[in-house]
Amino acid sequence: MPLFSTRGAGSAKGFGLTSGAGPFNVDYLVVAGAGSSARDNSGGGGAGGFRFSNQTFSVSGAPAAPRASATGLEVSKGSYPITVGAGGSGAICSFNAFDGFPSVFSTITSTGGGGGNGCAGNTSPLYKPGNPGGSGGGAGQVCGSPSPVPGGTGNSPPTSPPQGSNGGLTNSNASGGGGGGGAMAAGGQCGTKTGGAGAGVPLTAFGSNGVLCGSFRYYAGGGGGGAPQPGGAAGTGGIGGGGDGRPGCGSPPAIPGTTNTGGGAGGSAQAGCGGNGGPGIVVIRAPAGASSRVSVSPGTNTKTTSPDGATILTFTVSGTLTVS
Repeated sequence: MPLFSTRGAGSAKGFGLTSGAGPFNVDYLVVAGAGSSARDNSGGGGAGGFRFSNQTFSVSGAPAAPRASATGLEVSKGSYPITVGAGGSGAICSFNAFDGFPSVFSTITSTGGGGGNGCAGNTSPLYKPGNPGGSGGGAGQVCGSPSPVPGGTGNSPPTSPPQGSNGGLTNSNASGGGGGGGAMAAGGQCGTKTGGAGAGVPLTAFGSNGVLCGSFRYYAGGGGGGAPQPGGAAGTGGIGGGGDGRPGCGSPPAIPGTTNTGGGAGGSAQAGCGGNGGPGIVVIRAPAGASSRVSVSPGTNTKTTSPDGATILTFTVSGTLTVS
């Protein structure tokens, strides 16, 4: 398998301006699968880890992409396996949520989001902290615990720039679950239960499709926390695919995170089951001159051209990047 190295954006070679079959630089967006939520007034699922480079493009009048690395990756002739992380499963009615799975492109690994656990009922201990991950899961509702219940730790394991934020805590009985952490903000505590906000990617980086907000597309939002027992307001999912928390009692399963955003599942209501975390995505941006040299497989993944002429390789399922 070819070796990767990091290169600054300033070299001509880094911009893909050399001819022939030599190496060239690419930008990347690597978002992991998000955490699920559990049953009974659970915390929201943590967003999948968000890692993104920003070396060769800009948006007129818009700020630089948040938490972006200034350095892309160098690729050369060969095949590169791409892993797109699945979201954690919330289908089982359990007090314990499941973490999302990592997404991987070469040396860049984004960690799955932490699960948002539920009120533990009559089991011991009577509370469930959120799970750690790319972003941390929200804490489950306090069930007789005299102490605050912490959200899961985000950016775990640590990367620079950070790949995510902490989940929200709960600190009183019948308070509902904490919000799941997002790429750019921690999950809301039991007072608001909102999911942490995701991070925006400039549209000139990766084309013009997807969820839009101004001139950015957003990924990796945390799930909103579930409603307090026995009912009441639930948290709102974070921008970037986070599911809203469920209100009331005996509601349908919690709202899942949006597919291919790495958005966390919304928390469940009392007696409700958890929701699935949103699967992640991997997007690679190659310079316009490299279009004839790059391809993707399987066919569900796509190769398109961005408005500024760059080649956009989008992996919604695990596959292979081939450079000729």
